[in-house]
Amino acid sequence: MSDQIPAEAAEEIAAHRARIDEIDCELVRLLNERATESLAIRALKPRVHWGLYDPKREEEIFENLGKCNTGPLYAENLREIFAAILNVMKEMRG
Repeated sequence: MSDQIPAEAAEEIAAHRARIDEIDCELVRLLNERATESLAIRALKPRVHWGLYDPKREEEIFENLGKCNTGPLYAENLREIFAAILNVMKEMRG
């Protein structure tokens, strides 16, 4: 059995990795956009006498994620990812 990777497979891997790099940059852009919206909401909450943490809203977010998920990620995967995102958003300084 040969240890060499066929050139065609190596090229396909490189193409997939390049696309992942593009997607990662788009995710960073979207996360920063989301952070900007979160900070805007945070600034408004005192004016309506709302607390900074809203567990009901978090559950709405998780429900919305489930509705728009077409896979291959499972709902539990998305919940884990977004729980981390929400934690970072809560700790952000404006």
